[in-house]
Amino acid sequence: MSEPILIDGKAIAASVRAEITARAARLVRETGRRPGLAVVLVGEDPASEVYVRNKDKAAEACGFHSVKHTLPATTSQAELVALVARLNDDADIHGILVQLPLPDHIDASTVLRLIRPDKDVDGFHPVNVGLLTAGERASALVPCTPAGSLVLLKRTLPGPLAGLEAVVIGRSNIVGKPMASLLLAESCTVTIAHSRTRDLPAVVRRADIVVAAVGRPQMVRGDWIKPGTTVIDVGINRIPAPDRGAGATRLVGDVAFDEARTRAGAITPVPGGVGPMTIAMLMANTLTAARRQLGLAEEPPLF
Repeated sequence: MSEPILIDGKAIAASVRAEITARAARLVRETGRRPGLAVVLVGEDPASEVYVRNKDKAAEACGFHSVKHTLPATTSQAELVALVARLNDDADIHGILVQLPLPDHIDASTVLRLIRPDKDVDGFHPVNVGLLTAGERASALVPCTPAGSLVLLKRTLPGPLAGLEAVVIGRSNIVGKPMASLLLAESCTVTIAHSRTRDLPAVVRRADIVVAAVGRPQMVRGDWIKPGTTVIDVGINRIPAPDRGAGATRLVGDVAFDEARTRAGAITPVPGGVGPMTIAMLMANTLTAARRQLGLAEEPPLF
């Protein structure tokens, strides 16, 4: 079998961000307004700090009005709720993102539900979840990682997705369930599988498209993959790498990459696959939210 297509998430994300930058500049020319994104970080989780910094840099690079609120871990739920309320009322802020995880004393579900649905650029509000599940994707703000995964699929596969059999491994509200809804909207035949699926390898072997989002390092083995399948690996896991020295680690996905690439038709690497697309689609959601709040017509969708 020939070498698989290595799906370059960095390059595709760069092209998406370039289009968003051009559209944001057009918005400024039309209205004098910049898309506004507020990112809220509570506490000092190192991974979250990196994510927030990257989102802030991406927003500024796209020409957005970017605001970052960094709060101590001791921030009360009432204080965070009050900040969200102020951002809801701020006409210069079109998108609000509260970085997860939050400290244990704060109920994340309560906070996320208080974000206005039209400013919910993470796509986690029940209103946006309901619109996507009901097949009204054009009216929803779609979670960024599934949206980015769909862009990778549509820019990699030569024809339409309609009729292909897709297996999504993982049933989270953040990736698995919305990914399934997006693939259903593309007329795929979709199975949501998970760690308790009976004979999971056999289920995965049916798939033309595999989206792995289960959060277990290298769980999906190469012999689970039907030859020619397109594999989107959403997982990002840090494992020991003793070959690199004492205490060293490396990042791997949910798919055993070296095994799967001998069978896949196309596959995302980890890192460098889905990750860059998540931030690109956050920028896309913020731009969409800005146009809607300003009462402007929708532009052609990016996916």
